[in-house]
Amino acid sequence: MALEHALLVSLTERAGSGYELARRFDRSIGFFWSATHQQIYRVLKRMEEHGWISGEAVAQEGRPDKKVYTVSPAGRAELRRWIAQPSDDIGPMRSELGIKIRAAGHGDVAALCAEVARHREQHAQRLEVFRLIEKKDFPDPTRLTGAALHQYLVLRGGIRAEAGLIEWCDEVLDGLRRDLSPQPPTER
Repeated sequence: MALEHALLVSLTERAGSGYELARRFDRSIGFFWSATHQQIYRVLKRMEEHGWISGEAVAQEGRPDKKVYTVSPAGRAELRRWIAQPSDDIGPMRSELGIKIRAAGHGDVAALCAEVARHREQHAQRLEVFRLIEKKDFPDPTRLTGAALHQYLVLRGGIRAEAGLIEWCDEVLDGLRRDLSPQPPTER
């Protein structure tokens, strides 16, 4: 997936300026597809050049004008094309932490345990945020349809992924801690 497609999705939900899109990314789509504010602005320019979006200058009181973007018919067509295309994310998980765990025997296992614990805490915090969003924004998921249902389903995927990663971190910590404990001498 390209950042362009994540931005098209966000703009189909609500028009916005580059700044507003960057803030939305920080609070929602960014949990699933990360981008810096600079990347967002660069890609918006490229999308406008492709004709996928159009920007309209909007005057602001006491501040410079802002450019509010909307999706064009060509952008909607690109989004439909992309949705129908097979996804590339079925492949193996890319995880620097996973590679570090695999190499644990060549380093400081206690330091690696601290790093895994830090990751676990980050996943627990994100899971808490996701569950708060679920409770606040989707109190009755059985009644959801359309865009709200689609947003909820992605959120549920995030909840399940974070819960699974917490469980995995716990498993890794248990294993690494066992690896750190002194082994009893073997009898001859």
